[in-house]
Amino acid sequence: QVQLVESGGGLVQPGDSLTLSCAASGHPFNVYAMGWFRQDAGKDRVQVASINWATGSQYYFGPMAGRVTISRDNVKNTVDLQVRGLKPEERAVYYCGAGNFSLGCEYWGQGTQVTVSS
Repeated sequence: QVQLVESGGGLVQPGDSLTLSCAASGHPFNVYAMGWFRQDAGKDRVQVASINWATGSQYYFGPMAGRVTISRDNVKNTVDLQVRGLKPEERAVYYCGAGNFSLGCEYWGQGTQVTVSS
């Protein structure tokens, strides 16, 4: 069983940058990949980025792809998402997930709200 806890959300202004962090725990801790997803109000959850836990290979998805960077610390078991140039329409709950995403997400965090407003 893997537990995920996100942090770093909050209120930011348009154009600001933000780093979201996800702390993972569990015994044994053995995941194929971790990633960040975004869920806008009333819409489906969509993938923003993922990282292969063993190799560190990074994958980016959707319209945020050029403005985000995912990184992991496989000693601390954390994964961060750096987001640059936030837009008001990117207000959403951002979730950390773990698993083999080609088969679906096996574990979810509770989510962290990001609000972009002046």
